Amino acid sequence: MNVAAILAGGSGQRMNLEIPKQFLTVNDKPVIVYTLEAFEKHPDIDAVLVICLEGWQQSLQSYAKQANIRKLKWIVPGGENGQSSARNGVFELRKHLADDDIVIMHDANRPLVSQDSISDAIVQCKMYGSGVAAIPCTEPLFYTESDGSSHSGIPRDKLVRTQTPHAFPMKTIAWAHEEAIRRGITNSVAIGSLMLELGQVVHLSHGSEQNFKITTMDDLELFKALLTLRNAR
Repeated sequence: MNVAAILAGGSGQRMNLEIPKQFLTVNDKPVIVYTLEAFEKHPDIDAVLVICLEGWQQSLQSYAKQANIRKLKWIVPGGENGQSSARNGVFELRKHLADDDIVIMHDANRPLVSQDSISDAIVQCKMYGSGVAAIPCTEPLFYTESDGSSHSGIPRDKLVRTQTPHAFPMKTIAWAHEEAIRRGITNSVAIGSLMLELGQVVHLSHGSEQNFKITTMDDLELFKALLTLRNAR
């Protein structure tokens, strides 16, 4: 069984909006619905759980019903940060899944995730025990000093930029969150990052430049532009 766990617990403070970014309406549809639709239509996704910002659960249920999202099975409240939100979702799924079932964690505000990225995360997880979406790092990277200057760079040939989805077996992802509690790790930015902090090896899967995270107004405008282009095609 393959279950998508959609992280939608953010409040959108960086965009200074009253409505969380995952619930912003673009072309008469909330951002999170685009994300849900990607997993709804994927043939290898059996069910979906959403970790939802407190107070928005009813809205999410209404949006999902309107969009005919049939795979949404569970909604759980978010936590105080991304790691605690993910933990809430993982511990709920542990009640329903077998150890070797696959959990695919994905950010709600990455609505342009491709079917290929979802597929490859699952494939890599089945082959190697994990699948973390990533893309090559093409920009030059510099170290910065406190005065805004830079005196050295970072070779980019060994660097990648990670995205979601992140796919792991249920047993592995539950262990990671339990171990984080034991070690006092409280603010890891993603499950793939948490695995590295715990000394584990992760395997990379195919990402996409279009699978960007909507965190700023510029990102939102880019999302609108790409939707317009897709509709024109």
